[in-house]
Amino acid sequence: MAELVYRPVIGAALTMFKALDLKIDLKGAENIPRTGGAVLVSNHISYMDFIFAGLATRPQKRLVRFMAKDSVFRHKVSGPLMRGMKHIPVDRNQGEAAYAHALDSLRSGQIVGVFPEATISPSFTLKSFKSGAARMAQEAGVPLIPVALWGTQRLWTKGRPRNFKRSHIPVTIRVGEPVEAPREQYAGAITRRLRERVQELLEAAQRSYPVRPKGPDDTWWVPAHLGGTAPEPVRSREA
Repeated sequence: MAELVYRPVIGAALTMFKALDLKIDLKGAENIPRTGGAVLVSNHISYMDFIFAGLATRPQKRLVRFMAKDSVFRHKVSGPLMRGMKHIPVDRNQGEAAYAHALDSLRSGQIVGVFPEATISPSFTLKSFKSGAARMAQEAGVPLIPVALWGTQRLWTKGRPRNFKRSHIPVTIRVGEPVEAPREQYAGAITRRLRERVQELLEAAQRSYPVRPKGPDDTWWVPAHLGGTAPEPVRSREA
């Protein structure tokens, strides 16, 4: 399949990251299957997470078809790019078409990317996971690949200005071992197990992150439970 848009976009992103002197630390890429379908599942703390989660598959020479809200596809700049990269538009009021599209992609051997929290977490902690990723993996007979990102919130997140200066920001990416999704198991149980794996990866990424806040005005990107000033998470029953 010709990728006339996706690969040049990756090249442009890597050029930008080099110009910004981002320090990208990726571990666990060997857990991405070299062939066949899979559902890649990541935490969500930044508007740029789809780019960095997609980089996790690059060592295995795979591309990810991300599920994203349909408004992104209607934008005059991002829309043609998203369609050209064969990402999957999601109408949150009528999700059946996106679900069917994702299943077709999985069954054809593609990796589909999902953010099961649905929106950016302003606390930078894991919110509850929706069960759609697990149900897709079950129905398509493919594994779930857990991914955790850390540091991306310092570039561009909800309620904060973009930081595209040459500020040498580290970005940590951790990829875990596949989580199987047997058809006979309850999707909620698989979702809880998946969330636990992402949480473990997130904590590992936070522990290995090479920098700390520079001072009291730089604690906004650190969760409250780690001593930062990010908003406290809203507690809810997990999926």
